[in-house]
Amino acid sequence: MQKVLLLLLYIMIVSGSVRGQNTLSYYVDKALSNSAVIEDNKNQGMSNQLEIERLKAQYKKIQLYVTANYLFSPILNTADGNSKLEINPKGAQRYYGYDLAVSNSGLYQGLINITQPLFNKQRYEVFAEQSLLASQVNENNVRLSAHDIEKAVADQYILCLSDKQQWQYSDSLVQLLREQQSVVTKLTQNGLLKQSDLSLLTIELQTQQQAQVAFFTTYKRDLLDLYVLSGIADTTFVVLPDIMMDIHPDTTVSYFLAKYRLDSLSLTAQQKVFELKYKPLINAFANGGLNAVYAPTIPYRFGMSAGISLTWNIFDGDQRNINERKTNLLLHSVNTYKAYFTTQNKVRKERILNEIKGLNQRLQILQQQQLAYTALMAFYKKELMQGQLPVINYINVLKTQITARRDLVLLQTNRLLLINLYNYWNW
Repeated sequence: MQKVLLLLLYIMIVSGSVRGQNTLSYYVDKALSNSAVIEDNKNQGMSNQLEIERLKAQYKKIQLYVTANYLFSPILNTADGNSKLEINPKGAQRYYGYDLAVSNSGLYQGLINITQPLFNKQRYEVFAEQSLLASQVNENNVRLSAHDIEKAVADQYILCLSDKQQWQYSDSLVQLLREQQSVVTKLTQNGLLKQSDLSLLTIELQTQQQAQVAFFTTYKRDLLDLYVLSGIADTTFVVLPDIMMDIHPDTTVSYFLAKYRLDSLSLTAQQKVFELKYKPLINAFANGGLNAVYAPTIPYRFGMSAGISLTWNIFDGDQRNINERKTNLLLHSVNTYKAYFTTQNKVRKERILNEIKGLNQRLQILQQQQLAYTALMAFYKKELMQGQLPVINYINVLKTQITARRDLVLLQTNRLLLINLYNYWNW
């Protein structure tokens, strides 16, 4: 049964190696195109552009609307000792009901109204500037979200590559141990090696078979997580190709700083909007239609009116000065965060570069060590095939080589992750 499972595993690996042509850029592009966060920010930016058009209509164009009112206010007239209900009373002195001076016994109104804002160019420009900045903030959020997605997908891709190297190495070990098992079996039958030697080799083969299955399962899990990050509705097994990742040249202007610039501009725009309440608001208006309070005279109460309205805030408890001081405090906070990030990011990048430098030195040593192990194992293999080397010695050296190999893969993975991290902050 175990041989059948391993055969199926081998078929999946071989078929995957043929189909696995999707590179890192493919998964990054898929993640960017499928990102709901990026799509939302794009839509928010477009909605802010439409808001500018709406503000233009509000502050610069004529507003035309209809108003209609009907008020029914009857009274109970008690003049001359007789009580009677009157719907449209005229000149009553003794009655029950709303005061005629207040209600006019009713209201019959149907008007077409026109309002034209005047001298609103500055008001429109201030509100339009605020909406434009909101759109730029959304565009910057799209850029930041895309950058985050690129890093996350690359990290997951690197983890998949680490898993791939582990199970492919385990696969090569299984093939090697099977060959050695066949040789040791013959040597045991000929009395050149002991049965215990064959048992030790068989146990080690089973250990590596378990490791092979474990690493393959881990690779499939991380591959599916890569699909999830990329928004791909697929579960197809593929073997990912290796990647080369280089450190990007040091950037002179960080895109991360754009956030602080936009935050400062947004606070300034908010202050300008607040100060609009201290500007005079002038509207020209006109209306025409029915405006009556006494039903019998309705046919004679059609007319029109026109005028100009003025609203001007003179004093409100020094709120303008208070809000300006508040805005200045918030601007100071933004500048503080910007300076802190600049200093922090410089130190962070230097720390990552030092880690990469240390890993490069360790990788060089481990790679030389792997060459030495390869030569040693080739020498041991010859001795083992001739029955001149105890299997226990061969297995001990093999286990040491396996540990060193896995350390090498781990260092290679950490190096790629650090380069990806450095490129993320060096942006």
